[in-house]
Amino acid sequence: MDYEEVLMTKTVWYYYFDNMTQQRISELLGISRIRVVKLLNKARSIGIIQFKMRDDSVSRMQLEKNLAETYGLKDTFIVPSPPSEVSINENIARAAAIYISNRIDNKNNTFINMGYGDTQSRVLNNLATLVEHPISIVSLTGGVNYYLPNNMSTIFNAKLYLIPSPLLVSSKEVVDAIRNEASINEVSRMVQLSSLSVIGIGAIKDNATIVKSGILNKNDLLYLKMKGAVGDILCHFIDKNGNLVDSNIEDRLISTPLSTLRSLSNVIGVAAGNDKVDAIKAVLKGGYIDILITDESTAFQLLKSTKESFENLED
Repeated sequence: MDYEEVLMTKTVWYYYFDNMTQQRISELLGISRIRVVKLLNKARSIGIIQFKMRDDSVSRMQLEKNLAETYGLKDTFIVPSPPSEVSINENIARAAAIYISNRIDNKNNTFINMGYGDTQSRVLNNLATLVEHPISIVSLTGGVNYYLPNNMSTIFNAKLYLIPSPLLVSSKEVVDAIRNEASINEVSRMVQLSSLSVIGIGAIKDNATIVKSGILNKNDLLYLKMKGAVGDILCHFIDKNGNLVDSNIEDRLISTPLSTLRSLSNVIGVAAGNDKVDAIKAVLKGGYIDILITDESTAFQLLKSTKESFENLED
């Protein structure tokens, strides 16, 4: 073994097994940091050090890749499906908060658009306790309560820019009047300038957030189903192809238009659950999101349903 190989072996050991920094290794061995980097790279290229991902990690990475390619997404982030006793909403909300915090500039005040719903409220509260520097949250809909800190948060490192109105109002005339308010227009302008947007995806089910909050009732859901709705995004109800369902509910909604949502960059959809598969698929077909954060079970169902659709077309 020549001197170069001995030096390489020591560098590898110190870096990977003793967890030393490259700077510390350069000081210890009396070589430059650039040479430490070159030795590590050479060690990888000639096989002195080899990497092997765990099988479950490999399969999850492949699942993410397949999902992104199938639906034309910029990125996907898939977390393990939680045990039945663990809230799936809380599970993916924490994952989304970590994903977002790793992709924003924590040194500068970051503006993030946030949608309405239980999962989004959890994302916001997790994110606001996770970031080191303040973030600014811009609401994409009316309905103030779901944008406020929950009682369990000891730290809430976020400044809120909210649309000061209900989510659903009494008439289209009231909607028009609210949209003409200067404060509403200011928030709408901020939406266009935010660096990313985070939205939830709702299913047509009796325990949906919009029903539990008393904004809609079960008869409203039945009406929307009859119109062809399979889910909602920003409380806009869409059909299986991602097209907006025309309804009197839509006329009374205080929410960012879907056309505006489509024009935004870096829109992150956060949703999971077998009962949301049809709704998520519709949102993906509609091209409303760039990134999907979900769990393994939901991802498998999305890919399975797409494969079955292709097979039916071939038949």
